[in-house]
Amino acid sequence: MSEQPTYEQARAELEDVVRRLEAGGVPLEESLALWERGEELARQCQAWLEGARQRMRAVREAEGDFPEASTMKAPTVKTPAVETQPPEDRTG
Repeated sequence: MSEQPTYEQARAELEDVVRRLEAGGVPLEESLALWERGEELARQCQAWLEGARQRMRAVREAEGDFPEASTMKAPTVKTPAVETQPPEDRTG
C-alpha cells in the first residue's frame, strides 16, 4: 500500500494530470486512466482542505472567535434597481 501524498503533492500531480488531458493526443485508455487518477487526487485534496477547515473551526471555537452556524447571518446585499423598457416597435 502506498503512502498518502501531502496536499501539495496531490495538487501538483492533479495539475499535471489536467495539463496532460487538456493537451490532448493521449490514447483513450490512457485518458481514462488519467481521468480516474485526477478524480482520486481531487478527492484527496478535498479531504485535506476539509480537514484544515475543521481544525481552523475547532481552534476558533475554542478561542470564542467563531460563531455557531445557527447564529450566523448571511450578509445583506443591496442591488441597484434596474428599470426595463419594452423594445421599440420597428415594424411600422
